[in-house]
Amino acid sequence: MSRPYHRGEINRAFERVKALLHFDAMQRGGGKARYIDSYTGEELWGGDRYDYDHIFPSELIHSRYKDKLTDTEIAEIVNIPENIAVTLRSINQSKGKKDPELWIQDSRLIISTKIKFGIAAKVIERAKIAIEKKASQFC
Repeated sequence: MSRPYHRGEINRAFERVKALLHFDAMQRGGGKARYIDSYTGEELWGGDRYDYDHIFPSELIHSRYKDKLTDTEIAEIVNIPENIAVTLRSINQSKGKKDPELWIQDSRLIISTKIKFGIAAKVIERAKIAIEKKASQFC
């Protein structure tokens, strides 16, 4: 069954995950949100220009599984902790909805961002493995 991409279920699950991440960050920061950027390894604090990011974009995951899984199951896969990054808004915007495995190969990232490729590559690989594992539970 092929169906169009809709973010309803994904967004509801994403809001829950972001609330949990924020709560954890507040605990770590002693009352002020404290994160480690998933692509640079640098410390981020509440007030910094950061975003929560789906490492593998929701639309990419939806396209991959829409013929096998329900929207609720896809939302669960999209929003697993391993697929959620906290990163500078500028990095998130440079990635957009691109496949992260292709995005990280763009040599222009060296000039335009603070991305540490070793860190980013590990985060991307971890997300990929976790997505495949979670999807196999449904398929």
